[in-house]
Amino acid sequence: MSSPLIIATLAAGLSGFAPLAIDVPSMVVAVDGDCGQAAAEVVAKTGGELLSAQPTSDGQCVVTVLIPGNGGRPKKVTMRVPM
Repeated sequence: MSSPLIIATLAAGLSGFAPLAIDVPSMVVAVDGDCGQAAAEVVAKTGGELLSAQPTSDGQCVVTVLIPGNGGRPKKVTMRVPM
């Protein structure tokens, strides 16, 4: 199924109107609370790929990353870190 945004952009281009430019970052990481910094630290420390980051009621973040394996499946690691 085609995206309505793609269809609107194509229609605008065909009608002679310039399409709207949308600035989209190459990598968007959405996390709840203040877990952004904690998630960034875990990703930098492990070299993994962020799967999720969730705040807990005790002021910590549960951060889950996938760490690439040596030719095998990546390893899923979950860490609790302070915010």
